[in-house]
Amino acid sequence: MKRINITQSSMPSYEEYIEAIKPLWDSHWLTNMGNYHQELENKLREYLDVPFVSLMVNGHMSLELTLQSFGFPEGSEVITTPFTFISTTHAIVRNRLEPIFCDIKPEDGTIDESKIEDLITEKTVAIMPVHVYGNICDYEKIEDIAYKYGLKVIYDAAHAFGERITIADPSGQKKETVGVGNLGDASIFSFHATKVFNTIEGGAAVFSNPALYDKLYNLKNFGIRGEELVVEVGANAKMNEFCAIMGLCNLKHIDDSIASRKKCAKRYDDALASAKGISFLTQRADSSKNYAYYPIVIEESYGQTRDFLYEKLRANNIFSRKYFHPITSDQACFKNKYKNCNLDIARDLSKKVLVLPIFEAMPQESQDKIIDIVLNPAK
Repeated sequence: MKRINITQSSMPSYEEYIEAIKPLWDSHWLTNMGNYHQELENKLREYLDVPFVSLMVNGHMSLELTLQSFGFPEGSEVITTPFTFISTTHAIVRNRLEPIFCDIKPEDGTIDESKIEDLITEKTVAIMPVHVYGNICDYEKIEDIAYKYGLKVIYDAAHAFGERITIADPSGQKKETVGVGNLGDASIFSFHATKVFNTIEGGAAVFSNPALYDKLYNLKNFGIRGEELVVEVGANAKMNEFCAIMGLCNLKHIDDSIASRKKCAKRYDDALASAKGISFLTQRADSSKNYAYYPIVIEESYGQTRDFLYEKLRANNIFSRKYFHPITSDQACFKNKYKNCNLDIARDLSKKVLVLPIFEAMPQESQDKIIDIVLNPAK
C-alpha cells in the first residue's frame, strides 16, 4: 500500500507557481523584503484580520524574536504549557528566560488557566499559551490574569491559522468575530510545509502595536536601517521571495483547502463517533476550525494502547503521530530538570493521544484504510 503520511503539503498547480515566479528572473530580487514579501504581508493582514504582520523565515524564529522584542530581563519567568511542539519551549530558553510549566485541561489540551495564578512570582513577565490543534485557549481568563499582574500574553497560534473567534466589546454589549491573531499582545503563526497554509518554510508574528513592527524588522534583519547604519543587534530571519510567492499562490486556494480538510474530518467523525474507547477533544463553540489536525484519545476501554495502534498503523505504511509525546518539559535536552513539576494531566494525555493523517484532497480509500484499522486494531 502507498505510504500515507500524517499530512501532505498543499500546493498550487505547477503551472501557477512557475508563472508566478517568472518575474524574479527579470528583477533578480530574491530576498531582503522584496515586492512579494511586502505583498504577502498585506494579503495576510487582510486574511487574518489583524493590524500588523511581520513575515519571517519560519514559525520558530517568529516566536523567538517576538519574545525577544519585549526585552525581558534575563532569568525572567514565562508561564507556558508543556503540551506543545518543542519550539514553544525552546523559544523561551533560547531567550535566556525560564519556562514555568502549567498543566493543561483534559477536555481540549490547552493551558489550564485556573492554575496560572498560583505559578506567578515576582520574576514572572509573560504567559505563553498555545492554541493546540487549533483549540482556542480561554483567552478571557488568561488576559484577565495578565492585566491583574501586568504580564504580557504571547500566543503560539501555529495551529490556528485562519481561525476566528467571537468576542465581546469592553462593555459586553456587542459581539464581533475577529481573527484569532488579535488576542493578547502578539500571536505567531507557522507556515511550515506541514501546516494548513504554507510558504514552504515560513512564519509570521501578528500584533496591534506599530512599534513592534519596527522592533521585529530590526531583529530579523541584523538591525540594518541603511547602508552604513545598524541600530540594533539582530538575526537573519527574513522570508525570501520564492517562499513569499508560494504563500501568495496558496492563499488564493486556502478556503478550498480548509473545506477539503473539513470533509475529511467529517468522514472521521461519522466513522469514529460511536467507537468504543475513543474520545475526542473539544473546541470552543464561538470559534471556527481550520481542521489542521485530527487527534483522537485512546482510552483504557479501547482494549489496546495508543502505542499499539500507532505501531499497527505504521505496519500498514500509515504514519500517524504521537503529538505531543513526551511533553516538552520531559524531553532529554532538559535532563530531568522539570521531572517533579505537577503536570499529571499533560503527561496522561500525551500517552493517549494520536493524531491521524489529514490533508487536502486526501484519497477516500486511504482514509477508509485508516478507519478500518482504528476500528479493528487487532484484526
